[in-house]
Amino acid sequence: MGKSTVASNLALALAKTGARVGLLDADIYGPSIPRMWGTLNQKPELNDARKLVPLERFGVKLMSIGFLIDEDLAVVWRGPMLFKAMDQFLRDVDWGELDFLLVDLPPGTGDVQLSLAQKVPLAGALAITTPQNVALTDVKKAIDMWTRVSVPILGVVENMSYFAPQGMAGEKIQLFPKGSLEGYLKEKNFAKLGEIPFHPSVGVGGEAGIPVVESHPHSTEAQAFIDIAQKIQQTVH
Repeated sequence: MGKSTVASNLALALAKTGARVGLLDADIYGPSIPRMWGTLNQKPELNDARKLVPLERFGVKLMSIGFLIDEDLAVVWRGPMLFKAMDQFLRDVDWGELDFLLVDLPPGTGDVQLSLAQKVPLAGALAITTPQNVALTDVKKAIDMWTRVSVPILGVVENMSYFAPQGMAGEKIQLFPKGSLEGYLKEKNFAKLGEIPFHPSVGVGGEAGIPVVESHPHSTEAQAFIDIAQKIQQTVH
């Protein structure tokens, strides 16, 4: 559903406002932040206090299990190890003073999510979905989990919402069947913070290690991320 893409571009959009931003890749089994930010094979250093120093790129501080292990190696851990890893990423990393710490979570409603909710006060959770109902089903479960652990829902972002062909002003092509997201949001009184259009530059940016908000800051897709970031700022401050 593009959680890492959305998290990366929102982190950049927030940083471009002058905010101090950190991005924590909490997908222990499938970390993608190192590749998406062009930081593969880079290792964080330890400072004098024996804390990990986040890597920094485009003004955003980054931390991921992918900085500590080889990209091709599988992480085979049970729940207690995940709890310990999350604790270390939160307590043993020298994040410094931050205005925002974005956490890129794995799919589902498992140990990492629960560990995060238990260990730190959260300003809110942002749900990412694509238009079809098969994606919305997972989002509903995630929102239910965050609600049960008393974490506010900031809103929902619809990723790959449509495709706008060049030379066809105002034309929007639906790549996925439109599901019942709008009705669900109205029923639950949740906000739809924005729609991210599908565009090859978004995927290329992730592959090249330069997210689209940095590589094409004036594009329609980058502006969509920037608009969502502004709404998040207004919500949490």
